[in-house]
Amino acid sequence: MGKRTHLFGRLFPPFVILIALSLAAVFWYATVVVENLSREQSTENLTNQAAVLSRLFQGRLSRENAAELDAALKRVNHRIHVRLTIALPTGEALADSIEAVANVTSLASRPEIQEAAAGNVGRAVRRSLASDKDLLFVAMPIKEGAAVTAIVRAAGPMENTQFILRNHRWEIAGIAVVLFLSAALFCFLIARGLSQSLEEVRLGIESLGEGRLDTRLPRPHVEELATLTSTFNRAAGALQSKVMIITQERNELEVVLSSMTEAVVVLDTNERLLSVNQAAENLLGIENERVKGRTVQEAVRNTDLHRFVTNTLAGKEPIEGDIVFMGEPERFLQAHGAALQDTRGHNIGALVVLNDVTRLKTLENIRRDFVANVSHELKTPITSIKGFLETLREGAMDDPEHAKRFLEIIMKHTDRLDSIIEDLLSLSRIERDAEKGEIALDSGSVGDVIELAAANCRRRAQLREIEIKTTLEPDLVTRVNPQLLEQALINLVDNAVKYSDREKTVEIEAKKLAAEIIIKVKDKGCGISKEHLSRIFERFYRVDKARSRNVGGTGLGLSIVKHIVNAHGGRVAVDSSPNKGSVFSIYLPLPVAVSEVRSAQ
Repeated sequence: MGKRTHLFGRLFPPFVILIALSLAAVFWYATVVVENLSREQSTENLTNQAAVLSRLFQGRLSRENAAELDAALKRVNHRIHVRLTIALPTGEALADSIEAVANVTSLASRPEIQEAAAGNVGRAVRRSLASDKDLLFVAMPIKEGAAVTAIVRAAGPMENTQFILRNHRWEIAGIAVVLFLSAALFCFLIARGLSQSLEEVRLGIESLGEGRLDTRLPRPHVEELATLTSTFNRAAGALQSKVMIITQERNELEVVLSSMTEAVVVLDTNERLLSVNQAAENLLGIENERVKGRTVQEAVRNTDLHRFVTNTLAGKEPIEGDIVFMGEPERFLQAHGAALQDTRGHNIGALVVLNDVTRLKTLENIRRDFVANVSHELKTPITSIKGFLETLREGAMDDPEHAKRFLEIIMKHTDRLDSIIEDLLSLSRIERDAEKGEIALDSGSVGDVIELAAANCRRRAQLREIEIKTTLEPDLVTRVNPQLLEQALINLVDNAVKYSDREKTVEIEAKKLAAEIIIKVKDKGCGISKEHLSRIFERFYRVDKARSRNVGGTGLGLSIVKHIVNAHGGRVAVDSSPNKGSVFSIYLPLPVAVSEVRSAQ
């Protein structure tokens, strides 16, 4: 990207250069015109003098009167500053006002003499060897009938022409300089005015961005800038009105919150408590004045609540979750969290609403489904579907082209909803069964499960010309749930296929190491930056949100993998670098007897 310049710097120098070039062209043209006019005037003067001389000596311009003519020309030489010459059409000189006739060479080769001999007035400019000056020669033919009998030539220096040219050139140059300075000043004022007007707009926008909503810009004289400032002022006024409404609504909301039966907790971005309502004091056993300014970790000792607050602050969309307070009696809370944002969209804290749902423990499955259905990943497609349906209802359905496109988008979001719900149900089922210890683990071949997962993904991989290779050690046997482990491996291999370039290879390796079986899924895709690696197994966490949704991900695949592996008593890890691909590793513990035998060996 080139160096940025101010508007003044972009406008003023080009205009000045353009003016300078224009005036230079005008100056050159005026100089040429003055020079031509001066030369034509000198030519006319010499022509007149030659005409006067021809009339004065008319009838005597012959070789017999050469001596008389020569003497007459030399007598008038001191009164005029023009050299006069009388010659025959052959170029032979009869008389000259300066030189002796005998010293005057033949003039037959002179272009003005040749032209005059042809019956025309001849003109020429050349350097005089005698005076070392540029001379203008004008030769006029003297005729008797149609025949040229003699030629009268007048010659004068070009100094007068050059003197006039020099005088006029300086006059023209002076006028050009004045015009240039005037035009440059005019351009300077225009460019500075535009720059200042735009600077006022910038300062106004900056002031508005800093929260001074009463900022208004003056109306400049330029129509386009006036329209811009008017638009800005209208936008600022509308924003100010909206902020006043929001402030009033916030005050009303605070009154409502204070009378709510639900526990409400407000925190800043550092997880420090700003305010809690009476219901929260009763539920959490805290006092608003005593805990204000302290972190939630200091005020309430509950890991689930701490984690929920952290997740709420980490995102921009509302989240929900369950919090369990151990003790007698055990209490179950339903938590709703939302990030608080300022007018510029920056997170300034979080709002957490807690509901005591202990009495609804028997409806735990329904509660889990409800929490899943109102998550952000469901809200996004639902909002889109609702918006397009409203657009269709309001008249877009009458436009077949737009109606078809909207319906295709609705179908796309519906399919996405179906995928998200399916993954959510699967994740909920895995969590529930794992918590209750109801996931059955039997001794089985890990290699067989890997081959089944690879076969399941090969058809999808072939569509993108991606090869799936498996490298497996023999006798990879441990306690597994084949269906769940296959689901986890399909998720990993499917992700590897989705995020790999065409005609690449996805490798699956499995081997025993110490007391574990290590399964690695390697791809040569876009990779993951280091800052994302610690969070990619979180629910709905996306490294590249736009691309993840474009390839059809729900944001739950890796979370499902993690919970399945945890249910097997194992762990999952990832090693990745941008543009170098990723390696996802599953570590499954070997049965105790097998690990002890390997250690003995």
